[in-house]
Amino acid sequence: MVNNLWNSNTAEQAANGVEELVYRSNLIGSDRTVCNWGGGNTSTKTTVQDFRGRDVEVMWVKGSGSDLATMKEKNFTGLRLEDITPLIERDVMPDEEMVDYLSHCMIDSKHPRASIETLLHAFLPFKHVDHTHPDAIISICCADNGKEIANEIYGDRFVWVPYVRPGFTLSKMIAEGVRNNPNAQLVLMEKHGLVTWGETSEASYNQTISIINEAEHYIQSKITEASVFGGQKYQSLSEDEAKEILSSIMPVIRGAVSDEKKMLLTYDRSDDVLQFVNSHDAASVSQIGAACPDHLVHTKRVPLFIDWNPETKDIKNLIETIKDGIEKFKEEYKAYFDRNKNEGDNMVEPAPRVILIPGVGMVNTGKDVANSHVSGALYHRAISVMKGTTTLGNFVSLSENESYNVEYWPLELYKLSLAPAEAEFSRKVAFVTGGAGGIGSETCRQFVSQGAHVVVADLNLEGAQKIAAEINTNYGPNRAVALKMDVTKEEEVHAAFAQTALSFGGVDVIVNNAGLATSSPIDETSLNEWNLNINVLGTGYFLVAREAFKQMKQQGIGGNMVFVGSKNSVYAGKNTAAYSSVKALETHLARCIAAEGGEFGIRVNSVLPDAVLQGSAIWGSKWREDRASAYGIDPDQLEDHYRKRTTLLVNIYPKDIAESITFFASSKAEKTTGCMITVDGGVPAAFTR
Repeated sequence: MVNNLWNSNTAEQAANGVEELVYRSNLIGSDRTVCNWGGGNTSTKTTVQDFRGRDVEVMWVKGSGSDLATMKEKNFTGLRLEDITPLIERDVMPDEEMVDYLSHCMIDSKHPRASIETLLHAFLPFKHVDHTHPDAIISICCADNGKEIANEIYGDRFVWVPYVRPGFTLSKMIAEGVRNNPNAQLVLMEKHGLVTWGETSEASYNQTISIINEAEHYIQSKITEASVFGGQKYQSLSEDEAKEILSSIMPVIRGAVSDEKKMLLTYDRSDDVLQFVNSHDAASVSQIGAACPDHLVHTKRVPLFIDWNPETKDIKNLIETIKDGIEKFKEEYKAYFDRNKNEGDNMVEPAPRVILIPGVGMVNTGKDVANSHVSGALYHRAISVMKGTTTLGNFVSLSENESYNVEYWPLELYKLSLAPAEAEFSRKVAFVTGGAGGIGSETCRQFVSQGAHVVVADLNLEGAQKIAAEINTNYGPNRAVALKMDVTKEEEVHAAFAQTALSFGGVDVIVNNAGLATSSPIDETSLNEWNLNINVLGTGYFLVAREAFKQMKQQGIGGNMVFVGSKNSVYAGKNTAAYSSVKALETHLARCIAAEGGEFGIRVNSVLPDAVLQGSAIWGSKWREDRASAYGIDPDQLEDHYRKRTTLLVNIYPKDIAESITFFASSKAEKTTGCMITVDGGVPAAFTR
């Protein structure tokens, strides 16, 4: 059952009708079983004074592209009702004309474009109107016997409206249906959703919840869990087994769906998902169509169902089945587009947004993690609807052409146009070792500021978590994940890349930056000191690069590696034989991998900094004292010493290194590999040529 969340004390704090509308809308949107992400709309009718001081009746309605759960007052649009209500006398009104007309009805040109379904609210003679997409209601609206079921539940209190795409015609049909039924308390929109109303905001909200719960109670009384979707055909794999499989297949999926534009992946193993994917009927029911028109832009008309028996645990077979399935899906989507396209339509990426795998769960794709989660959240709603509908009768959906005309409807695509423009590293994942340090943390910030998602990997987990939390606070949830990783331990490196695949689907950029430094005369350099440098700076870089190379090859969409070397990669530093030798090894290792990676589109370059003291754990250690001793100066004089020895007379900061790293990883350097950049202010002894 849906909980009634209305709080009179909170509602009374609203200073005006619009604030109360915000409160009601947020309540409705907070429960996704009531309203889809980004879907539904609400309105209230008030009287305001216009710029001439005249009282004007105004309807406030949700602006296009916002989400009821999070929208604020600025997301609503005010329109003069006296300009809108006469439209009901018309017989037809094309979408383009409607949008243009409504733009002239706005009381403030700075308000967002009004909802697609503005006329639905305006034509109904009620002060408060809610249009929602409740799972229980759509279960009835998508049943082949839905009208008969509605009659059992609501008697003569409902108006049934056959499916028509939102706009003028549907709005007029709803208004006429309500006018012709004096007992009407709700409108059921076939294959679409619910409309309710009230004379107060609270009454409208209460009516919405009450109507939904009547349907919910009816459906629950009919459900037998053991027989849902024809019963269970397969058993779910254990969490550990499923994660092992997912970490192996997600880079494969990511590569297969990213041939046109790169996609990020998430996965879902919720109970409702597993009940569906493991069922006898999932393969057929999932292919009938979308459970609600609002889903189409984010989920496409149907998901990709992978016909695989989890009991075999045959990952090789699963990978081949996935590859074949994605290719077939894209071919069928292109054919679907060609059969239904209208003049001027441009096909979006044909790859699936929802992939269902028995025993494993659901994998979702999107231009970023947020959009991937949206497709997953909407498919949860589809599963809930199909569960209710198949309990009541047979699931029916929009026809292919009806689906296409919603998916490629300019008014629906307009919502997507409101998203921020993509940046250099949008759709990409960067994995940064030593991510909690000065250079590493600044590199993570630079990548995210340009659109990337990042993995902050560090031996210091607390430090990595702090950086990830900062990024997620500033740029939104799930933009960064923190991982504890010792680069010298093969199993930890492998586990870190497996987790990266689980978090994002794969990796596009790795920055080998984890480091340390020691200083000793050669005759005082112990084997332990030598091995420490070799293990962290040599073996560690090798292990990270090797694991990244494997994952990049799996994806088949290229990749980037940037090694953070040192001035000492090309300069024989005094009392640093161990450190300098391994730094030279790093840059040559980078060149070797660059030579192998070319045929796979994998570029590898190195950045050689010098004396980056700011925020550095290395320079906060004994290394500072050792270097100062080698130069015969006080440790406090070291920064000034390094500045004066550069030809440019400058100090080097983490931001300087991060900018060179992101340059190498960017499209600006797409034809450069096996190269080095020195970022040291100009140390003549370290000039590379």
